[in-house]
Amino acid sequence: MTNKELADLLLPGVSSDIEYYEKKYPERNLDKNAIVTRFAPSPTGFVHMGSLLTAFIERKAAKDSNGIFYLRIEDTDQKRKVENGIEGIIDDLKNFEIEIDEGAISETEEVGQYGPYVQSKRKEIYQTYVKYLIEQGLAYPCFCSHEEIEQTRQIQEKRKQRIGYYGRFAKCRRLTMDEIAQKVKNGEPYIIRFKSPGSFDNKIKIHDLIRGDIEFPENDIDDVIMKSDGLPTYHFAHVIDDHLMHTTHVIRGDEWVSSLPKHIQMFKLMGFEPPKYAHISPIMKEEDGKKRKLSKRKDPEAAVSFYHEKGIPVEAVKLYLMTLANTNFEQWYDCNKDKTIDDFKFDFKKVSASGGLFDVTKLYNISKNYISYLKAEDVYNMALTWACEYDKQFAQVLENNKEFAINLFNIEREQKKPRKDYSCFSDIKNQIWYMFDEFYKDVDNYEFQLINDKEEINKILKLYMDKYYSNSDDKDAWFNKIKELSGELGYAKEVKEYKNNPDMYKGHVGDVSTVLRVALTSKSTTPDLYEIMKLLGKDKIFDRYNKFMKN
Repeated sequence: MTNKELADLLLPGVSSDIEYYEKKYPERNLDKNAIVTRFAPSPTGFVHMGSLLTAFIERKAAKDSNGIFYLRIEDTDQKRKVENGIEGIIDDLKNFEIEIDEGAISETEEVGQYGPYVQSKRKEIYQTYVKYLIEQGLAYPCFCSHEEIEQTRQIQEKRKQRIGYYGRFAKCRRLTMDEIAQKVKNGEPYIIRFKSPGSFDNKIKIHDLIRGDIEFPENDIDDVIMKSDGLPTYHFAHVIDDHLMHTTHVIRGDEWVSSLPKHIQMFKLMGFEPPKYAHISPIMKEEDGKKRKLSKRKDPEAAVSFYHEKGIPVEAVKLYLMTLANTNFEQWYDCNKDKTIDDFKFDFKKVSASGGLFDVTKLYNISKNYISYLKAEDVYNMALTWACEYDKQFAQVLENNKEFAINLFNIEREQKKPRKDYSCFSDIKNQIWYMFDEFYKDVDNYEFQLINDKEEINKILKLYMDKYYSNSDDKDAWFNKIKELSGELGYAKEVKEYKNNPDMYKGHVGDVSTVLRVALTSKSTTPDLYEIMKLLGKDKIFDRYNKFMKN
């Protein structure tokens, strides 16, 4: 029996005409420096932070080079697939504005000329190439049961030998054509393995765009390329898909570094040009003075849902991802405040080979800075969008007080150094609740400071309302009146005066203004008091002061 007859026996009715697909998926018409890369997740659960960083880098590298970034769903392991897993991946990318040029756009739809972009829909393509390999004597059937493979593994472990199907352990590789034919005739189930020509004693060097040259033993393991259900394994599907989709750069997690020898070997034996590889180290987290991988189980920030629930703006997350992606971005951004991520050029050489350190505090600071430079109306709209999903009561208050809320968000905003109160939208309610009667009505705790005697506080409030309040004062006139009020009640009109002669005064103008602030808002720290009073207006100011005095 010839190899072609063997191929027909193992895969009857399947074509081995790989030229059909080579012509169907021609070279892309792109500049020679254009990067074609892909995000290729399995639909087995949520996209975590590490995956998001990988997709972000892939998209950035492709966009910077006028290339292509596509989404390929690797679902050949049907047992691990979860319901709506594809939709979840697509939604996560959309929610973080990581746009694809090609690929799956829903469970049933896709865009692009190099699909299908879901591996389970490419079964016929894979089988054509498997059959071609069998005809070339580069693949063979394996009839070993799970029990036999496990028994071999145990022997290898006991003898402290390498684990795998190779050399004398690859017993089905030595089957004769007649033995194979008889097993097929008997209905014995089989898988197809790649026949590796490699020797473990040979050393090879492979260049990684992040890690540089890496030396490996040559691959000699006969890996499974087609499972009993007719679908390929990850290793084989990766080679076929990246060849036919003309991927130029494979950017993926470093857990795949050890697979490089087998992937490069498959590419070359099939006559394909291998893509360039870049392996990203996992995101690290510091805990008790030690570094460990960011954990989906231990760390809430590993899930992308964390950022939505907190209300961290997408752009702020992207800015933070860029600091993890390229070590030189932060310095560049500090010197180019008028520019965006799109103006920065991603560089594989600036990716940390040891992995970025995830710093939640740094993320919040980036977010706080980003929000501080937004227009007040943008803050309102984004806060409302967040609240509609996560805090319905707050959303209703914002909707009922739109103009008021926008004016509130605008306090100390459009200036050279804007106020930085909000690190995320979930912070906002805790920062501004006292400005809305719906929340303020239940106040029972006031953060008075130096002046905390109720009688003295009432005296200050009454004098302010009776003599010094005016809704027409500008800020200078308003503050001058606070100084006059202070002097009338025995407080220094200037802080400096008080510091020079503390025994002459009960306190200073800052202490008096703190009383006015706390009695109005209950808080000792707020945005500009003059702006708050101007926004609340006379009726609310007097109502709150009178309410406090009566209590």
